[in-house]
Amino acid sequence: MHSTNYHNTFIEVAEDCRASEGRIPPEKEKPTVARLQFDLIHGAPYQHTSDDILFAVHAARKASQSFDRERERKEFFSKGQPCLRCSPLAKTYGWGIHFDNESRVALYSRGSEEYRKLQRDHHLQQVKAMRTKR
Repeated sequence: MHSTNYHNTFIEVAEDCRASEGRIPPEKEKPTVARLQFDLIHGAPYQHTSDDILFAVHAARKASQSFDRERERKEFFSKGQPCLRCSPLAKTYGWGIHFDNESRVALYSRGSEEYRKLQRDHHLQQVKAMRTKR
């Protein structure tokens, strides 16, 4: 089973992100991946792992279909999935993503004191979100 979880890691906002601070993804008739991820993480910081978030978004987008959640989750993670470094939250909307020692995640707005503190924390693995453009 593949996992997207990081431990004691801070994902910095992508180098080409134009947001100077964290912006809330807009609400749309059909919720976007960014909005679903934001609602799950921001609404419950350090309550979910990356795997939990990614599968919850996958399940929400399949909500019109009936499926066995446990079997679907095993099948979903039987293949590699893009991690939160690819999330539009860190690529477009200006949110840094912190993983604690139990792989649970929280969001921090770029430009905030908390963001800068995590960015300077040498006990955390520091990685950047994927760039939008090559």
